[in-house]
Amino acid sequence: MGDRVFVHGLELYCVIGVQPWEREVTQKVRIDLQMTADCRPAASADDSSLTLDYKAVSKRVQRLVEGSTFQLVETMAERIAAAILADFPRADSVTVRVAKPGAVRFAEAVGVEIERKREGRSG
Repeated sequence: MGDRVFVHGLELYCVIGVQPWEREVTQKVRIDLQMTADCRPAASADDSSLTLDYKAVSKRVQRLVEGSTFQLVETMAERIAAAILADFPRADSVTVRVAKPGAVRFAEAVGVEIERKREGRSG
């Protein structure tokens, strides 16, 4: 299955949704990321420059999401996955979960989860 680097529960605020009122307010989204990457080089050398930097990934996702006005969580998830794979070459694949807390009555959250792989890698 390989090594995984994760960020769970990244809470950000953005314009998201299709209803007219949703286009006028910011809402909270909760994002979970799981990326496959070979952690052995960093671990062997005890060298942070050889890691998939989860702080840098988190900041990249924050910039993308907080400046967005997507209608669909599906679109947001796709754009997040594409940005991670484009900007972080150590990531072989990424699983992105985007949740909208409180969007459906009686549900803690609703959303989507997608998995994307870098072209040409089995990740």
